[in-house]
Amino acid sequence: MLIDQTKIYQAKSYQVTSHLAAFFPLFLVISLGIFTTACSSNKDKDGRPLRGSEQDVYESAQYYLKSSNWDTAIEYLESLEENFPFGAYAEQSQLELIFVHFKADNFDAAIASADRFIRLHPQHRNVDYAYYMRGIASYYNNTAFSSSYSTDYTTRDPGAAKDAFSHFSQLINRYPESPYVLDAQKRMVYLRNTIARAEINVANYYFKRGAYLAAANRGRWVVENMQMTPAVPDALAVMAQAYYLLEMEELSRDSIAVLKHNYPDHPALTNGDFDFDFASLNKRSWLSYATFGMFDKKKFVEFDTRDQYDSQTKPIAPPGPPS
Repeated sequence: MLIDQTKIYQAKSYQVTSHLAAFFPLFLVISLGIFTTACSSNKDKDGRPLRGSEQDVYESAQYYLKSSNWDTAIEYLESLEENFPFGAYAEQSQLELIFVHFKADNFDAAIASADRFIRLHPQHRNVDYAYYMRGIASYYNNTAFSSSYSTDYTTRDPGAAKDAFSHFSQLINRYPESPYVLDAQKRMVYLRNTIARAEINVANYYFKRGAYLAAANRGRWVVENMQMTPAVPDALAVMAQAYYLLEMEELSRDSIAVLKHNYPDHPALTNGDFDFDFASLNKRSWLSYATFGMFDKKKFVEFDTRDQYDSQTKPIAPPGPPS
């Protein structure tokens, strides 16, 4: 008996259609779940779009920047730069990234971002801000300059202060009409005083170790290179004391004469005479020599007249990026 192939094909077709019809609701649910997940993954916990148009991402970055959520703002700005490197907000986002890294205490990252902006956009109308913020980030690139620390910042390595001073100098030399020049100049005065005082602290340390020539050299460097800083009176006193202990009497007398003429009220001067007995440095114990002064409890000379000559205050926080 011949089998009707048409009926067989129709039966199989009916079975396949029936299976598809049964599977369709499940397929719809899975597809809807995938779509919902994809949509939800495009937003963060605050409902801001993680992906989308350039303007959407930039507005999200601005939202977190204004709310001082620096880490999240960094993520959006970096995403904007990565996905829209030639977009309308590319240059502005790079400029803002410098500031946001600084606010997040990522000082090295802020310096790197400023360097990158200067390299990529040397003729940008706001490149002076990048120069300025590079100096600011270098200025704070040491816990000693943070307002949350109470330690004496002049006892630390002045390398960060020197870098900041150099960056501010570049800003002033390249863009003398920049609106940031005035603030940079004020900070440079502060940094210069910091560097000079750090040298006096080192000189005091050398006194404690009995390295009088090294102490004299530190004082002379301040006098020769840091004129008009509050550390100069102590630098002259350092030279007078160190040269006296080295038995270089003429150099000591010259230093005293300059100190008396310019700073007659210095505490090392008594009735116009220099007090060489400020401490019994010439009577060091054997323990002091054996331990380089580490365990000697004798009083050592320490010139520090900041309360008398230094009345400056710490500069205020820097402004945000220009639009």
